[in-house]
Amino acid sequence: MRAAVKKMPELRGELRYAEPLAGYTSWRVGGPARRLYKPADTADLIAFLTTLEPSEPLLWIGLGSNLLVRDGGFAGTVIATQGCLGGLRREGEQGIRAEAGVACAKVARFATRLGLIGAEFLAGIPGTLGGALAMNAGAFDGETWGRVSVVETLDRFGRVRERAPAEYQIGYRQVQGPPGEWFLSALLTLEPGDVAASQARIRSLLERRNQTQPIGLPSCGSVFRNPPGDHAARLIEAAGLKGLRIGGAAVSEKHANFIINTGGASARDLESLIDRVQHVVEQAFGVRLVPEVHRIGEGE
Repeated sequence: MRAAVKKMPELRGELRYAEPLAGYTSWRVGGPARRLYKPADTADLIAFLTTLEPSEPLLWIGLGSNLLVRDGGFAGTVIATQGCLGGLRREGEQGIRAEAGVACAKVARFATRLGLIGAEFLAGIPGTLGGALAMNAGAFDGETWGRVSVVETLDRFGRVRERAPAEYQIGYRQVQGPPGEWFLSALLTLEPGDVAASQARIRSLLERRNQTQPIGLPSCGSVFRNPPGDHAARLIEAAGLKGLRIGGAAVSEKHANFIINTGGASARDLESLIDRVQHVVEQAFGVRLVPEVHRIGEGE
């Protein structure tokens, strides 16, 4: 049961207790967080973090598009950046500074309005920049970190740092950096170009996405990483798994690397289907698919 919003007297954000996380994930599933905080801005977030015990488990959620929260919920504090940490501005002749809570598609559109190109692929990423930085999200042959010049991070004690890409190990859908830090913002470096051509490319990418992906249905985006030299969707389809269902979860008929909530799915349904797809593909082709989605919390 959702608790009422509580205004913290010394802070400007909103603190919620026992907050169901289904409304914060693109799969529309997830048990409650023990506490959830919506900061007013970066300064307010820093102030809130300084009130936490060092041992308090923390989870940051943007649009929740790469996240499976189990039905038992999260026994810690969630920082919800959607609707806050939304700063977006030009920086220099070819730079864009975007905060972690900005939707990737908004970054792409903002860049084209400034006459800067190179960020069009972000229009195909269904999440925020913070999440895209955390996993080196990509779409249509572009990857997030290919455009990053510097990032701003925050640790659980409220300390802000600037870091260069060289301080991270960056690979396909994975990023490793200093532990205990979260991304606050990034400076993306782009190039001047043709605005009309850039806008046309974004429209083309979105049309392609709409034609090939189950847009409008609850999903997390691509569930599995593509194995070297192959595509997860091809292997799943070749294994005859399109349309496979467990409870309210189903492998999409439109794109085999998408698992959708057909209505009333539990996190357990989704997780069981992920595991089933992994097992069948490995048995059929000897390839162990690696999930992109992060699984959080406890089962019921």
